[in-house]
Amino acid sequence: METAYIALGSNLPSPAGSPHETLDAAIIHLAKLGNVTARSSYYLTEPVGYADQPAFLNAAVALETTLDPHALLDRLLTIERSLGRDRSHGIPNGPRTLDLDLLLYGNRVIRTESLQLPHPRMSQRPFVLQPLAEIAPDLIHPELQKSVTQLLQDLSK
Repeated sequence: METAYIALGSNLPSPAGSPHETLDAAIIHLAKLGNVTARSSYYLTEPVGYADQPAFLNAAVALETTLDPHALLDRLLTIERSLGRDRSHGIPNGPRTLDLDLLLYGNRVIRTESLQLPHPRMSQRPFVLQPLAEIAPDLIHPELQKSVTQLLQDLSK
């Protein structure tokens, strides 16, 4: 088993209901892929990039799983679709029912067309690092060799 860290975000209603209910439903789906060993609080954050949209609700989970990283990513995309996300339409970084980002998978570094681990922008996103720091403050980024707490502190400088 390997531990994967997943960021969750929502700012539009989904078939599950409000963004809060959507994140709750997503975590229930994630638990079917392994063992959710930690989940953060929910954080209300302002959108980044495309600003003309509602605030996001963000969270992070730690998931112990036997799925390999590519299979896990496929399952994350399936969960997004089941909760109303259509990645083929919409504005980049625009409003969405659900966003599930695979941030880290153990200490693996993967660079393929379909998957990049660690997530290439996680160290630049406080809305990712804050919930992740709540559940795994001492987790080390395998390329930057800094803890999640250090990465978050670097953003506030």
